[in-house]
Amino acid sequence: MAAQENRPGLTIAGKLVIALFVLGCLGGAYFLATRHRAAAPAAGGSASVFDTGDSSDVTVGIAYGTEKERWLKDAAEQFHQTPEGKHIHIDLIPMGSLEGAHAALGGDTRIVVWSPASAVYKSSFVDDWQLKYGKDPILKEEPLALTPMVFVMWEERYQAFLAKYETVDFDTIDRALHEPGGWNAIAAKPDWGLFKFGHTNPGESNSGIQTLLLAGHSYFKQTGDLNLAQVTGAPFQTWLQRLETASETDSNSTGNLMREMVLKGPSTYDALFVYESVAIDYLKNAQGRWGALHVIYPEYNAWNDNPYYILDAPWSSPAQRKAAQAFLDYLLSEPVQQASLKHGFRPANPDVAIRTPDSPWTTYESSGIRLDVGKICSAPKADVVANLLASWERREQKP
Repeated sequence: MAAQENRPGLTIAGKLVIALFVLGCLGGAYFLATRHRAAAPAAGGSASVFDTGDSSDVTVGIAYGTEKERWLKDAAEQFHQTPEGKHIHIDLIPMGSLEGAHAALGGDTRIVVWSPASAVYKSSFVDDWQLKYGKDPILKEEPLALTPMVFVMWEERYQAFLAKYETVDFDTIDRALHEPGGWNAIAAKPDWGLFKFGHTNPGESNSGIQTLLLAGHSYFKQTGDLNLAQVTGAPFQTWLQRLETASETDSNSTGNLMREMVLKGPSTYDALFVYESVAIDYLKNAQGRWGALHVIYPEYNAWNDNPYYILDAPWSSPAQRKAAQAFLDYLLSEPVQQASLKHGFRPANPDVAIRTPDSPWTTYESSGIRLDVGKICSAPKADVVANLLASWERREQKP
């Protein structure tokens, strides 16, 4: 008894340490149990295809041309509400088509998918990527929606232009740009000022490159491949320099360029060269501001198929690539392709009809919108694109 009485008792501090240790053990056990229950799918239901057991989300960055901004934003929001997309976050990164390519080549780790307006720059992008990484950059590619190129003019000015030149093409646009006296000489309209034509910056935007290419096809009057001898020859170079020096080419976004024309009216632009889809998207807006617009299809045209390239980038994970494929499947589904019609795109899914009572090709027929797009030109070679860009960058600066 004496020995027991002499044994030292626990202090208050010691008792507190033991109590905290027991509480910590109980808390850890509770956390593990609840985490396990949260990771398991509900009975009778199915987990998301990207449910990895801990409900981790996947982010897919898409560098995209702004001409399809409205359609993609709507689609991304709706996709996130689906079982397949509930753990996938689509990060839409607006960039000009070439700007997106340069960003990916420069190592922008946000970009898992590159979706330019067309495949015009694909071969150059692939060549540059292979030089840097030693492999093909594209794991999967599919066209999302199609649209050709068009001239867009204010209806009143279009009619006056026709009366003078009889047709709208790059040659008559060039003549109007250099008409002494501007609209006064064209249509006895001195209040309209000089004739003003614009397209996007070819160094950053696909529609700018298409402008140079189709100007070349129009000049040589051919749908077949342009070659280096043609695009670097003195006669064509002189003509192209004259056209481009007088044109407005500052914008890197076709959508923003069209928006500026509609917001500010004829004082900014008399004519633009843009995607058919962008023109359609703004036809209704223009009528409520500055009057009707008219769409004219060039004789030599090209398809912009808005490809979706899943990249074999060193920074993208298998989960991101799988998520990128899931979003692609969603974009090509009939309901989403049908929704692209209201934004002026021609669906890439052949099961979706274009000529319907409420489609733009019915509604805006009086504005010049039509299904037939004229002569389609061959896809360009990388060296032709590179030399056209070099030529444009060396154009004479405006005074």
